[in-house]
Amino acid sequence: MPSYHMPSYTQLFFLLCFISNIILGQKSQLVFVDSVSKVRLQFVTVQNEQNKLFSVSDENGNVSIADIEKNNFIRIQRMGYESKTIAASSLRLKDKQSTIYLIKSNSNLDELVISSSSRYGVFQPISQLDIHIRPINTSQDVLRIVPGLFIGQHAGGGKAEQIFLRGFDLDHGTDINISVDGMPVNMVSHAHGQGYADLHFVIPELIQTVNFNKGLYFEDKGNFTTAGFVEFKTQDYLEKNFAKIEVGQFNTWRTVAGVNLLAAKRQKRTQSLYFAGEGFYSKGYFDAPQNFDRFNGILKYNAQLNPNTYLKASLTGFKSKWNASGQIPNRAVLDGTVNFYGAIDDNEGGATSRYNANVELVNHLNDGSVLRNQLFYSNYNFELYSNFTFYKEDSINGDQIRQKENRHIIGSNDSYEKEFFIGNFKTTTKAGFQMRYDQVDNIELTRTKDRKINLQEMQFGNLNEMNVGTYYSQQIAFNDKFSLTAAMRLDYFHNHYDNQLAQNALSSESFIFSPKLNFNYRLNKAVQFYLYNGKGFHSNDTRVAVQQNGKKVLPPAYGSDLGGIFRIGKKIVVQTAIWYLWLDQEFVYVGDEGVVEPGGQTQRFGFDLSARGEIVKNLYADIDVSLAKPSALNVPTTANYLPLAPRFTSVAGLTYKQPSGLNASLRYRYMADRPANETNTVVAEGYFIVDATLSYASKKWETGISVQNLLNTKWKETQFDTESKLKNEPAPVSEIHFTPGSPFFLRWNVSLFF
Repeated sequence: MPSYHMPSYTQLFFLLCFISNIILGQKSQLVFVDSVSKVRLQFVTVQNEQNKLFSVSDENGNVSIADIEKNNFIRIQRMGYESKTIAASSLRLKDKQSTIYLIKSNSNLDELVISSSSRYGVFQPISQLDIHIRPINTSQDVLRIVPGLFIGQHAGGGKAEQIFLRGFDLDHGTDINISVDGMPVNMVSHAHGQGYADLHFVIPELIQTVNFNKGLYFEDKGNFTTAGFVEFKTQDYLEKNFAKIEVGQFNTWRTVAGVNLLAAKRQKRTQSLYFAGEGFYSKGYFDAPQNFDRFNGILKYNAQLNPNTYLKASLTGFKSKWNASGQIPNRAVLDGTVNFYGAIDDNEGGATSRYNANVELVNHLNDGSVLRNQLFYSNYNFELYSNFTFYKEDSINGDQIRQKENRHIIGSNDSYEKEFFIGNFKTTTKAGFQMRYDQVDNIELTRTKDRKINLQEMQFGNLNEMNVGTYYSQQIAFNDKFSLTAAMRLDYFHNHYDNQLAQNALSSESFIFSPKLNFNYRLNKAVQFYLYNGKGFHSNDTRVAVQQNGKKVLPPAYGSDLGGIFRIGKKIVVQTAIWYLWLDQEFVYVGDEGVVEPGGQTQRFGFDLSARGEIVKNLYADIDVSLAKPSALNVPTTANYLPLAPRFTSVAGLTYKQPSGLNASLRYRYMADRPANETNTVVAEGYFIVDATLSYASKKWETGISVQNLLNTKWKETQFDTESKLKNEPAPVSEIHFTPGSPFFLRWNVSLFF
């Protein structure tokens, strides 16, 4: 197969960046550290006596000391830690660093700082609070932290979830950029669908932070960033060794453990090495056993090479397999052919694996700038058997298909960031280079029988896709209240497909330029307004891009957000936004048929509301409400509905949270009815689901129970208006096909810390 080699100049760039990280100098800085675990603390805010924000600590706990020396006192705050005020004159430098130890306390909203930090975005206060407060059982639970984001499973537990956000049916990730420790999760030109994002390789207990934002306004986020992005960050250090076991209904069990392989030093951790592993099995609640098993492992090293240079390296492995009942038609349930949890074809399912290597080097240079260099590699394998139309295409053997691929990904993220003054204006320059190369071997779509017999090869070939992106942004803070950020991004794609069935090979090239312009206005310590504007894009599948010869394969998207973050008193935080998004072309990749259906131009506008409050000490309330009006353009208004796009969603909950003792949570999620076809003559039914958790924690152990679907509601988790034909039917029928959501599902867990 022809391969597309990384240019030598790119390799030279990586080498020069790596060398410069080692040899360049140092700067003076504060380092924030947990007083007990010695773990460095991100998201520590530093302000002066007038509540003017200086900075927010990075993932290595660092804040530049340059501005702080000009003030008498500084105030230090972080969620989950005691606030403190110290005299700037008391700072004592050792190796150009001053270490400040923070003492853990229960989280409270007094510690939440409303800021316009460009590094973490306007949703940072919301995400920081939620990750501290909400109970987390799976990596998908963390994905739900994004206000207004819903997920649904429709082909067994091992398949990536369907995602909904901001008036989008995102399928498995067409318009949301998801990453873990800087590695992309979305799979371009995937065997099942463009942007396929499988997060099952993430161990939820190791998630440290979730950074997210909505829209296409961020220069360092490229492909798929139209509805927004989500960044998962795993822990660099384990505060304690732990072991956990979980058992539940439907023959479900899960074990997970994490062990530090290096002992922490008395004063602070300059290096860490830990291993964590997870095993999971569930028979499932369907009539046909799901037999879903999953195994995860991670080995992660973190080191401070010198006072200003940090190295992170990790190896991860993931493997799973499962059976699936698939989607069933309404008519088969109504006439008693199958029950609500039954199957028409119980021979669906699949297997997948992913192995990652990830290295990142961060250096704080002597001029106050920060240089980051990351290299990553992934080996990914995927095999899926599905049958959505039953006997529509083949009345004798059935319509089962196999989608399969073997993929290698290599990529890099390199950035340079510097803060400085132009007169009295504080400004931040950020520039970056990103590269991703996917080589996919034996990508196929084949009609099969019983998973073993090949009936018809529909697609089979090898492809490679390279995306090179570069970006530049300039933020200017005209004063402590108002800032402007102007940014631009340029992306280049090279696509190549070697079609083994047609015995031909095609290539294409394409470019897209994406400007951004964002405004932040901080009225006072309790109110911040923002106006974000930008252009973004989503790419098309390589197998289609090469046929278009680069034309209309990177259609632009334009959007704007106008919103604000408000602190009401000391105990309530509210975030609101009105937004608009226009897409020049929506791609609907029907991976189950191997075709791409152009969706034409679309627009979406809506309103988001998120509120967080502390009712009494340790008792928190939250609510997210999202309204959207998605529609197709240039078509009659009677046929401009976007199928399955959510129009009204809401989640809310009560959480009782304390460091030790009793903890509890009661939450609901609601999705309203939505159109299932372009004319809204078929409707996907909404649902209202309640979940609950109850646990007791101490320093050495923790135990608890969690319940999904507390009210035991019968609900349809995913729904599609599909044309299918059952074995004895004379003709196909088009109607809602669905995958049932979980019934009442009780799980018990116990954890030991040592």
